[in-house]
Amino acid sequence: MLRRAITAWPTLLRVGFAEAVAYRAEFLVWILSTTMPFVMLALMSSVASEGKIEGFDQKDITAYYLATFLTRTLTGAWVVWEMTQEIRQGTMALRLLRPIHPFVSYASSNLAALPLRGMLAVPLLVVMLVVTPQGLTHDIRFLAAAVLAIAFAWALNFLIMACIGCVAFYAESATSLFEVWLGVWMILSGYLLPLALFPAPVRAVNEYLPFRLMVDLPVSLMLGRLDGQAALTGLATQAVWIAGVGTLAMVLWRSGIRRYQAFGG
Repeated sequence: MLRRAITAWPTLLRVGFAEAVAYRAEFLVWILSTTMPFVMLALMSSVASEGKIEGFDQKDITAYYLATFLTRTLTGAWVVWEMTQEIRQGTMALRLLRPIHPFVSYASSNLAALPLRGMLAVPLLVVMLVVTPQGLTHDIRFLAAAVLAIAFAWALNFLIMACIGCVAFYAESATSLFEVWLGVWMILSGYLLPLALFPAPVRAVNEYLPFRLMVDLPVSLMLGRLDGQAALTGLATQAVWIAGVGTLAMVLWRSGIRRYQAFGG
C-alpha cells in the first residue's frame, strides 16, 4: 500500500493541481472567505491606537493578523466536503476501487493547491517584511520551526476534517458538525483574537486542546514570541496530536467503510 502510494503520488499531485486550476474561481471564493483576519486587524488596530494590549501595539497587531492570514492560507483543507458529497452520492465506491487509500488521494488533491496558495502567500510575506520589518523574526531557527509548524498544522487540520468526514457514514451530512467545530476553532485557535487576550483559565484549558496548535503556534514562531523550549514543546505536541488523530481517523474510516459496504455503498 505504501509503495503504491509513493509511486502514484506525483501523478496525484499533477491531477490535483489541474483540478485546482480548473476550479480557480471556487478557489478564489475560498480565499475571499478567509479574510476575517483583515476585519479583525482593522478593529484591533483601532483599539491598540490608544495603547498596548497585553504587549501588542499597532505594529504587533498588524504582524499578527498578516501571519494569521498566511497560516490559514497554507493550512486550509476541504476533505470533509469531498467525503460528505461522495458518501451521500454513492461515488465513494469508485474511489474504493483505486489501488491507494482514499486518504492519500484526498491529501494529494488538497496539497496540490499549494502552488496557487503560494501565489498569495509570497506577496503577503513581502508585505509583512515591508510593513512590519521588526514583526517577523529574523532568527532562521524560528523561521524553520514556523515552516515545520505550518506543515504539522496542515496535517492536523486535514486529519481532524477526515475524522469529521467519516461521520457522513452514519449521518446524512457531516458538515453541520464541522460548522460547530469551525466556530470553536475560530475562537480558540487564535484566528480571531490573540490567545494572550483570553482569561488565564481559558488559556490553561486551551493548552490541552488542539486548536492553538493550528494557528497560534505557527504565528507565534513566525513573530518570535516563543523561546526555544516552548517552540520544541509545541512541535512535539503537534506531532503527538497528529499521531492520535491519525489513528482515530483510520479507526473511524474502517468502521464507516464496513457500514457503507454493508448497506450497498
